Amino acid sequence: MAALQARGLIFPSSSSSSHGYQRVRALLRVPVDLGRLGVSLPKFPQIAKRQEGRISLGELDKIDADSSRSLAPAMADELVLSKMYAVLEAIADRAEMHAIIGEQRNNWNHLFTSSVNSITLAASLMAGVASISAAGDPLAFKVSSAILFAAAAGIMMITSKIQPSQLAEEQRNATRLWRQLGRSIETSLGHRFPTDRDVSEAVEKMLALEKAYPLPLVPGMLEKFPAVVEPTRWWPKIQPKRSRATRAGNGWSKDLEEEMKGALRVLKVKDEEEYIKLSNLALNVNKALATAGPLLACAAAMSTGLIGSPALGPFPAFVTVVGGVLAATVNTLEHGGQVGMVLELFRNCAGFYRRLQEEIESNLEEEEADRRENGEVFEMKIALQLGRSVSELRELAAYASPSREDEDIKECAGKLF
Repeated sequence: MAALQARGLIFPSSSSSSHGYQRVRALLRVPVDLGRLGVSLPKFPQIAKRQEGRISLGELDKIDADSSRSLAPAMADELVLSKMYAVLEAIADRAEMHAIIGEQRNNWNHLFTSSVNSITLAASLMAGVASISAAGDPLAFKVSSAILFAAAAGIMMITSKIQPSQLAEEQRNATRLWRQLGRSIETSLGHRFPTDRDVSEAVEKMLALEKAYPLPLVPGMLEKFPAVVEPTRWWPKIQPKRSRATRAGNGWSKDLEEEMKGALRVLKVKDEEEYIKLSNLALNVNKALATAGPLLACAAAMSTGLIGSPALGPFPAFVTVVGGVLAATVNTLEHGGQVGMVLELFRNCAGFYRRLQEEIESNLEEEEADRRENGEVFEMKIALQLGRSVSELRELAAYASPSREDEDIKECAGKLF
């Protein structure tokens, strides 16, 4: 208990990572009354001799050498700690940037949707007035209607290309993942001093996140209409988290391995596959709406010039007004319904289940149990991420027995979504 209290002095819990390093440095330099904390240190004969004046010069040199060797690891630990705090500071900054940009792009979606609908309906109204105008020349109404329809078609093409609702969903998910990464690092700092490997892994995770969710629109924006839908990948290659083995087998057994294989099979056959199918469906719907909206607006703009033609009668006015109304409807369905956001949501869900698969595979591929993550902890972690209890996870593994064909597996592994 005393050791935990002393550790709490070195790693104080705080939500602000930017000042953590300064606090750690200050605490490392403040003398601590270990007696008050209930921590007792062993008595060294050399120190007692030195206090009594009975130590030789050779013994004094040996003590100085030992002190120098102890100081060197302490300085190395402080250097690694400063690097980890620099990583934490960068992570906090990235999370804030993605949150701000996500809010901005969500505003874009609302503003573009309402603006395009207003322009399109105003143009339809002008075309209707031009078709029934009994006095004066309706040329002004016809030209104004054509200009508004052309502007609406252009804005629709731009918004369909960048998909503001999908951009906003990318940034929302990125914000959550950046904050999750920061919390995981803070949790590890509360248990032990970081190592150079910890710093390298944190940097790799940062780079993978930046690649999965880029900030700029041009260049670097993710393809909104890919030829093949793939799960979103925001993590580097997963390595098993080695844990100190507390007993033989490190918590792993043959039954646990079979349980993980069963869960892995369901994740591949059912969960990821289902979300890939839904992603393709959302993509096809989005493509149809993104094409139909600008085409309807362009058709309305061209038919505006034919309003009042004696040969065509009321047909041009009908095409103009109905085309404008349909264009506004399609635009509302596409961007007001946030079909792009739904597509990104499905891709993220598929990526979540792909990551669980790789995490399970990385542990099962490690032949030595002592080099894996602790089996009991790993089992509980997988169960919680799937929204299940440990007993439910075991029932799932029994359900996905090798005797059952893939086509017969109807139950999904995940219960959260």
